[in-house]
Amino acid sequence: MNWLQDSNQRNVDNLNKVRREASRHFENKKEEYLKAKIDELETNSKLKNIIDLYRGISDFKKGYQPRTNVVKDEKGDLVTNSHCILARWRNHFFQLFNVHGVRNVRQTEIHTAEPLVPELNVFEVEMAIEKLKTHKSSGIDQIPDELIKAGGRTICSEIHKHINSIFNKEEFPEDWKESIIVPIYEKGDKIDCNYRGISLLSIHTQFYPTSCCEG
Repeated sequence: MNWLQDSNQRNVDNLNKVRREASRHFENKKEEYLKAKIDELETNSKLKNIIDLYRGISDFKKGYQPRTNVVKDEKGDLVTNSHCILARWRNHFFQLFNVHGVRNVRQTEIHTAEPLVPELNVFEVEMAIEKLKTHKSSGIDQIPDELIKAGGRTICSEIHKHINSIFNKEEFPEDWKESIIVPIYEKGDKIDCNYRGISLLSIHTQFYPTSCCEG
């Protein structure tokens, strides 16, 4: 690094040469990146992957968006450790999704000779499937709505049996209680956890409340 400190002509020429090589290198990398993005858009367009296509177009229009791997804790101090960052996000969404100040809620046990809600029929499942929206993000089970809609009577029959089995056993499946939390930026400083969250649940949970709770 001595030639950086010595400003004779030879060292200046060497420095300029390194700068040109670095500039050429990054230009080539930029071209490769843009070509890969364009190829990705073309592929999604041909395969009619609408969600990925529009997401790619949106990212392409925005250009480079720097990302940061730091976040502020509850005290406003910066956190850089990956485990601490995950813990911070966990606490943030735990506080966001849980109701505070609700205590001593009395639960009333209801005894009845007949079930409060009758078993759902196949028609109700068919109606629930028809209401599914396409081109939406799948939940933790990674089953897209399009697959259910394309399954026809076979899928409808299996869902019907599955939901009634759960309804009769009165046990909510554990994997239905899990979800993928997607952070949605609101406003303000991004490292200050200014995000709300949406939960992507298993697709089967869309049938249970629709069919049973409305019954």
